[in-house]
Amino acid sequence: MRAMILAAGRGERMRPLTDHLPKPLLSVGGKPLIVWHLLKLAQAGITDIVINHAWLGEKIEATLGDGGEFGVQLQYSSEISALETAGGIATALHKLGTDPFLVINGDIWCDWNPSHAAEIANRLTRTGLLAWLLMVPNPLHNPSGDFTLNPAGQLTQHKSQLTALTFSGIGVYQPALFANTPKGLPAKLAPLLRTAMDHQLVLGARFDGTWMDVGTPERLSELDEYLRKSLQQAPNQLS
Repeated sequence: MRAMILAAGRGERMRPLTDHLPKPLLSVGGKPLIVWHLLKLAQAGITDIVINHAWLGEKIEATLGDGGEFGVQLQYSSEISALETAGGIATALHKLGTDPFLVINGDIWCDWNPSHAAEIANRLTRTGLLAWLLMVPNPLHNPSGDFTLNPAGQLTQHKSQLTALTFSGIGVYQPALFANTPKGLPAKLAPLLRTAMDHQLVLGARFDGTWMDVGTPERLSELDEYLRKSLQQAPNQLS
């Protein structure tokens, strides 16, 4: 199974930290944020990984190289300017193959185990469904949530105040979801998902473990403190 890490964002809310360093290379717990993703994917047996980049992307390639240091094989999808989520995925689609693939936002932290992605991909293939999203309880910065997860495990765009959850930035997608998305042009993911939801083609699951959207310097500091404390308590658990 292949995976893609989305790493093309400018990181405006992280400035001035991201004026000279791309957000995925910001350090937390003693490692660049994106390295935590690579190590977790490698541990799950997902070693064929595509990373898209735009702002200071050459620094990402120089730091990570071919991925061998982290037990993975990396390909890069360079964007002159960030193409949004769907545009970035569509542009890199030829590197991701014809089977369902895992996508992870580069600016999150989550202790969900990506080894589950293979069975999810098999389910999408068997059923012809287009996507599966990992959903989390709504954080303070997104109190109304994004989508509603119904008892059948399907996601709907009709948000209910009591049941809406937040999209974690982790999903498994069929290439067909992006079939009509032009390569090299900006395109958002949400409209594609909403259309697929209207046709009952999107599954989801709630995750109640640790998840953080590392979108501000304050949240970066919070994650750094969390990881350092966790490593002190269980040195081999996260490394």
